[in-house]
Amino acid sequence: MNFRHIPLYLTAALLLGAAPVAQAQQELRKADKHYEKFEFALALEQYKKAAEKRKPDVKTAERIADSYRLTRQTVEAERWYAQVVAMPGRDPQNIYHYAEALRSNGKYEEAKQQYMQWAEEVPQVEERAQHLMASCDKAMNWMNQKMPLAEVQRLSGLNAQGFSDFSPMNYGKDAIIFTSDRGVDQDGKTAGTYGWTGRPYLQLFMASRDGSGNWGKPTALHEMINDQYHNATASATEDGQTLYFTRTQLVQKRKSGNADPTSWVDKSQVQEYINRLEIFSSQRRGTTWSEIKPFAFNNVEEYSVGHPALSPDGKIMYFVSDMPGGVGETDIYYTLRQPDGSWGEPVNAGILINTPGRESFPYVDQNGKLYFSSDGHMGMGGLDVFAAEGKHAAWTAVNNMGHPINSSKNDYGIMFNEDEETGLLSSNRESSNGTDDIFSFKVLQKPVVIAVTTLERKQNEQKKNVQLPLPQVQLLIAQQNQNDSSTALTNTKGQYFMDGRKGNSYVMQGSKQGYLNQNVKVEVPKTAADTVQVAMVFDRDEKNVAIVLENIYYDLDKWDIRPDAAKELDKLAEVLEANPTIKIELSSHTDSRESLKYNQVLSERRAQAAVDYLIEKGIAKDRLTAKGYGKTRLVNKCTDGVSCPEEMHQQNRRTEFRIK
Repeated sequence: MNFRHIPLYLTAALLLGAAPVAQAQQELRKADKHYEKFEFALALEQYKKAAEKRKPDVKTAERIADSYRLTRQTVEAERWYAQVVAMPGRDPQNIYHYAEALRSNGKYEEAKQQYMQWAEEVPQVEERAQHLMASCDKAMNWMNQKMPLAEVQRLSGLNAQGFSDFSPMNYGKDAIIFTSDRGVDQDGKTAGTYGWTGRPYLQLFMASRDGSGNWGKPTALHEMINDQYHNATASATEDGQTLYFTRTQLVQKRKSGNADPTSWVDKSQVQEYINRLEIFSSQRRGTTWSEIKPFAFNNVEEYSVGHPALSPDGKIMYFVSDMPGGVGETDIYYTLRQPDGSWGEPVNAGILINTPGRESFPYVDQNGKLYFSSDGHMGMGGLDVFAAEGKHAAWTAVNNMGHPINSSKNDYGIMFNEDEETGLLSSNRESSNGTDDIFSFKVLQKPVVIAVTTLERKQNEQKKNVQLPLPQVQLLIAQQNQNDSSTALTNTKGQYFMDGRKGNSYVMQGSKQGYLNQNVKVEVPKTAADTVQVAMVFDRDEKNVAIVLENIYYDLDKWDIRPDAAKELDKLAEVLEANPTIKIELSSHTDSRESLKYNQVLSERRAQAAVDYLIEKGIAKDRLTAKGYGKTRLVNKCTDGVSCPEEMHQQNRRTEFRIK
């Protein structure tokens, strides 16, 4: 452009118009520099200024959205990812982040649509997307439960407004240790500011509870524990004299690794400087602490270890690491205290606990039960709190703690009081700026997983009943005395896992083409384990095919219905109630011993006794026919004069029913 031939006022206007663009470019350069150093809060300040002067391109919009996501400002993250996914040239990964933001904001139906879109653009993530969509359905189901699982309330006394407070842990009697970035200065030293969050570095605090249950003012731990960088997620021995805690070290490496001092992020983002976590311990000496000692398995040059959690007896310590050989991004490990007081070689907690995602913030209650947070198991969004069944070497199940213990946001750092019904947990569920708070909770109805298995009853070549998995059975499930119900389908292994509550009763009806319907009532006692096993046994809907009832025994020369036989006939009554149109012949058979006439009369009386019992249970008389066959229908070679073991004679002494 030749300025000599342009009027002066137009030249001035062009120069003035170029100034905002130049300023925007300068602010973008500053923002990008902060972003690349993981100073996302500082980057956002510059990105906002630049966006006011110039519409962001796709790269800048992605970085703004990422910065909101990584500072856990989910409302703004959702708004920016919505813009990014509509822009040409954007990475499909942004669709996933958009879906995650929607889910974190409780918009489950919209999130499902985005997960579906993500899978369409990236076919190799189809399985993961289906899992996340199922998680959305599960979350909506948890939130629609009529009876709340627990009461959850934010604690105003412990939390500092505008700052993060999280991961409370028992500390002696009536006290806790927790993590906060409220930034208390100590010994004339000013708390530094962390560029990732724009708030001070993390420190450990202690708070005590008075006789009325009120929390006193939190105080920062001694500077021996709190140095000038991050100090977080601690666990103390039961007497409060030994403390294990997490400390962060900045490592200069051009290698993948962890960048977030309290959690973990996608390793591909890390380029040069990384934060690595280490575990340290210290002994209490009156009002001060001894020199800190490093955990034997710290390896800051290669990986992180953090989030220590001691068992009540101090013999097991769980922790989190991204060390090589793990299952996912971060795994839970445990180590056993050796006779000499040292810690043994770390052991991965295994694939029932750990997933390809992140497992973190372990906690062990008074009974030695493990709790932890995960974004890999099926949950409501972000991190959810889970409870593990079994022991450190033999886990049997992992159960989501359900709503409202969990929310669509991050929920973690749980601990229980001595009553095992109340406790504290961390969550950012009520935060708009990404900060975490400590909440109290009271369990009203403890969750339980009801593991339903559908089986087909068949006879093998030895004329013995066997039960084989029956897949794709439709289940109609209702809580007793409740009007609403839900439907489900067992998987290819004949399994279905549903969430229930201890102390409640449930009614299930199973149906499958070609099989008799099956009803079962499940009563879950308040003392039940965290998983309740339920088996539903199905028989084929075929006319004149004998179905042997198991465990129908009679005393010698008697036909009275014994209590053990009554239980089996009760099951038959339930089958008849579930299939009101069928009529059956109920037959009794004897073995070959005694005379033909004797066995005939005895079998007829036993068959009639069984029919009479079913009539007493409310089954219409015209649906039942009693038939005694004596020893005329033996199922094996044990005829008169043949020596057979008692087991083979028992095969002949049977009660059957046939659909007529």
